[in-house]
Amino acid sequence: MHDLARLLDDAMHRHHLSAEAVALATGIRTPRVRAFLEDGAAGPVHPTREELVELSRLLALPQTEVLEASRRRPSRPNRMRRDAVPG
Repeated sequence: MHDLARLLDDAMHRHHLSAEAVALATGIRTPRVRAFLEDGAAGPVHPTREELVELSRLLALPQTEVLEASRRRPSRPNRMRRDAVPG
């Protein structure tokens, strides 16, 4: 399974598309496209299902692959630091 950022970057490179071109073609704002390219689905800006469908159509990617790549990885559980004093 590919990370969303890598999947989009590879597809955009193949199609010679910039973030601005993707934004213009899909209606997704350029800063959001850039955020998806930098952070994938794990960053502070999460793609909507509709955005993922638009990206898969534009970049000729299987929709299932894009949706799978967009699943956020489970984060590590927070562990109390050893030097922390319980309150």
